Amino acid sequence: MAQAFYITNATALVTLDAATAELGASGFLKIYDDTGTVPADADASIGTNVLLVSLPLTADAFGDAVDDTPGALSTANAITTTAATATGTAAFYRATTSGGTVIFQGTVGTATSDLILNSVAVASGIDVAVTAWTVRLPEVVGG
Repeated sequence: MAQAFYITNATALVTLDAATAELGASGFLKIYDDTGTVPADADASIGTNVLLVSLPLTADAFGDAVDDTPGALSTANAITTTAATATGTAAFYRATTSGGTVIFQGTVGTATSDLILNSVAVASGIDVAVTAWTVRLPEVVGG
């Protein structure tokens, strides 16, 4: 029989709020380029991907999770624009605590990704602006 593990929507909401709270007042949004393979998940090694920019997060980086049936959705509050430290094409991001612990990873793009930038073409010394950032936690955990 196939595996099909589900959590309740209430559990998804609480869990997503706990995950975003882990970023605390001094977490980071780290955006990486596409020179290597995008890691399979948030536990995998970065590999050869280059860190393009590290944007500081505030204590209230995310609003409270809301119902996004089936699951939960959290939207980031405004993020301070920061100058890139390298040049490349943004491909994915990782959200980390101040100590570098990865909390989650997602896609980067200009329209339909988890993290929306005004441009995925990032140039060293030029400010990177986040247009929108959402994270979702579905009720379906396995399948």
